[in-house]
Amino acid sequence: MTMLDAHQHVWTIGRHDYFWLKPGLAIHRDYALDDLRPLLGGVTGTVLVQAAPCTEETDFLLAVAQASGGLVRGVVGWVDLAAPAAPDAIAALAARPLVKGVRPMLGFIEETGWILRPELRTALDALERAGLSLDVPARPRHLPLLVELAQRHPALAMVIDHGAKPAIAQGGFAPWAHDIARVARETPAFCKLSGLATEASALWDDEELQPYVEHLLECFGPQRLMWGSDWPVVDLAGGFVRWREACLRMVPPALQEAVMGETARTFYRLGTPPDH
Repeated sequence: MTMLDAHQHVWTIGRHDYFWLKPGLAIHRDYALDDLRPLLGGVTGTVLVQAAPCTEETDFLLAVAQASGGLVRGVVGWVDLAAPAAPDAIAALAARPLVKGVRPMLGFIEETGWILRPELRTALDALERAGLSLDVPARPRHLPLLVELAQRHPALAMVIDHGAKPAIAQGGFAPWAHDIARVARETPAFCKLSGLATEASALWDDEELQPYVEHLLECFGPQRLMWGSDWPVVDLAGGFVRWREACLRMVPPALQEAVMGETARTFYRLGTPPDH
């Protein structure tokens, strides 16, 4: 089985644009791929995802990817989707083979309906034309909007990050379960099996997470569900190895080849050998 990590980060806090990364957090330090490599186990490739809303972040991630020796197989960067120049910026990114998609920092935008604003349609149309995907870092409050988003942009490949971050520690299974099932049923969106540990209680175990994992598997199936570590954020909730091993226990063996690697390879068009 080839394992791919569909969602990981690196950052250099001295750039001072990771606004969410507060000094009190245990992960408030620089993280580089050399910190990740000893943890990988059987993971042979990753997708590097933006964590700051600026073009400098995308340039930084591309430089890291190009110097990774093939470990980073794709980059999800950032574009100001509301800017008039967004289509030109998207076209420029699409010319870089390592760029697979973009991600707005939706979870930090107070306006729930922001992604449906009229001024974003031109940029989202440009993503469709360019063949780039949209990572959707949705919260449960965003899920009812995603059906309309998919209807507006039927050719736009979308993936929901972190299972839309259900409030696991608070027992928030419903209405999250209802809403994400509707998205899976009525849209072609994919979903990431990632970020659940940081939404769970501090002493989470398989029993606490299993209903959420099983529901995502039932809704999306293995061909639309992809595993991601969300490293180094996952260090706030047990770390890369603990999360990976938990998922290998919770995902049935017959489904692991898809969920733990093949779905990410297909969705992000990662190719073999790695793109450069």
